[in-house]
Amino acid sequence: MQSEAMVRSLYREVVAHHPMGIPESGDMKILSPYLSKALLRRMDVARSCYDDWTRQHPDPNLKPPFGWLESGLFSGDDEQASPRDFQIERTQSEKGGSLRVYLRLTWEKLPAPKWMWQVAAIVIREDDHFVVDDVIYLKDENRLVESRLSEYLSAGCDDARSVGYSDNKRHRHAGFLLGGTCDKEGRV
Repeated sequence: MQSEAMVRSLYREVVAHHPMGIPESGDMKILSPYLSKALLRRMDVARSCYDDWTRQHPDPNLKPPFGWLESGLFSGDDEQASPRDFQIERTQSEKGGSLRVYLRLTWEKLPAPKWMWQVAAIVIREDDHFVVDDVIYLKDENRLVESRLSEYLSAGCDDARSVGYSDNKRHRHAGFLLGGTCDKEGRV
């Protein structure tokens, strides 16, 4: 299946390069053929939003509120940012013609036990070939809620403008990054 072959090729690059945050020029050159125009645009907008935040906050000691800076956009946070292997589990047709390709990712560093988690790549047909349009970080024992790469990239931004976070919004964002849930007041 062409869609699975494309996702397999993308994740071979993810495992080989472990891109952190929005890929820089070298990694982006490798990864961009696998990504939709819309996803590439969301990455550009997120980068511009980050640039706007750094203009607004010139203090180099302030940590930017964008979790994607230190995450594997195609795999997850922390150790999930550096998967050692992957396996395509299944493909499911979605409304509107997109496909959801489920992957099991693994991380292992002996003597620690192997860690496994799942993501789903949303695949669309664009310009006569398949591309990834979004990634879903699936709910599991370590991630309390399902979340999407597209949401991750736009958190704290109004298009290319950084809008920052109030205290409650910052907590809601932290819950999103950690895969947690939040109450109405934004407490994780």
